[in-house]
Amino acid sequence: MDVMRVRAIHTYPERRGPAVEHDAVRVGEAGLDGDRPRKAAVSLVGADSPQTRANLVLDGTTADVESLDGRVVRIGGVLLAVGATGNHCAGLYAAVGESGTVRVGDPVEVVEDRG
Repeated sequence: MDVMRVRAIHTYPERRGPAVEHDAVRVGEAGLDGDRPRKAAVSLVGADSPQTRANLVLDGTTADVESLDGRVVRIGGVLLAVGATGNHCAGLYAAVGESGTVRVGDPVEVVEDRG
């Protein structure tokens, strides 16, 4: 796969509530603006798993997304340290290393391989 890009951005303001779609969203240390507190600041998944409640849906497969495990990536103005979810959920969780804005269409750039 060439460069993965953000296909969709979702927040979930209420537990079990519907997703709110965004074209762009600010991401801070605690996660996406408007998202309720969760296990991780940000969650990422591939386009083949849209039924999950992930914040960022990337245009690659979930296997492509999971290949980013242990890396630091830049998406838009945000720096994320990504890692496995540690449970049965598809995709990855991420901690925010640098706050900023993510937009639909932003590329995913690997900036550090911690593995």
